[in-house]
Amino acid sequence: MVELPAIVAFMNRELKASQIADYPGAMNGLQLANDGQVDRLFAAVDASLPVIEAAAKGGPSLLIVHHGMFWQGALPVTGAFYRKLKTAMGAGLAVYSSHLPLDVHPSWGNNVLLAKAVGLTDLNPFFEKDGVFLGVRGSWAGTAEELGMKLRKVLNGPVHVCQAGPQYPKSVGLITGGAGSEVVKVAASGVDTFITGEGPHWSYPLAEELGINVFYGGHYATETLGVQALAEALSHEFNLPWEFIDHPTGL
Repeated sequence: MVELPAIVAFMNRELKASQIADYPGAMNGLQLANDGQVDRLFAAVDASLPVIEAAAKGGPSLLIVHHGMFWQGALPVTGAFYRKLKTAMGAGLAVYSSHLPLDVHPSWGNNVLLAKAVGLTDLNPFFEKDGVFLGVRGSWAGTAEELGMKLRKVLNGPVHVCQAGPQYPKSVGLITGGAGSEVVKVAASGVDTFITGEGPHWSYPLAEELGINVFYGGHYATETLGVQALAEALSHEFNLPWEFIDHPTGL
């Protein structure tokens, strides 16, 4: 058993949870406490009811997620939300969420891990907003088609491609999750190829007009690496077993 406050303090410090501005519904940090003891770690992208039900089978544990329980804002404690809380509290399951702080972390971040897995080199911070660089940019030694093939392999799934940019990309920007709506600012930044999770319909024809390649790898698929890396780091730090609960949305 490890004390929950010690694990939470470690994550708050390393992720700089209080220093990175985020969507209010993200509510980064400990979202649900337990009696103070943890004997197992779980990692998942979303704090959905099926995920919490799966994690609750592990006893007094800590579930680390990217999208927390309050993503939709304040909710009445009824229906599925009531069942989530009752299930977690009945099992002694604590829940910790980290959104942008995890996305941008230099070691455990979704952005840097996906960029390295794909094979981008010369990585640098990319796309500053509110004092935080939301992504990374780098170089790719190959064709746009080869980049798409590598991305499909890494994500183990389909990648939707708008190939309106150069056949041989020179500068690749990457922001995991739902950053497709930022294609105008992305193109203005000088990158000719953009990797993200998802975007609105209009982002595709706009990317064509802007003359950039856009790879839509899926919101869920592009954000599985960070929570796993964080759980693995905690496992080493506190000598706890960990498990990834894979519950893809297909989006």
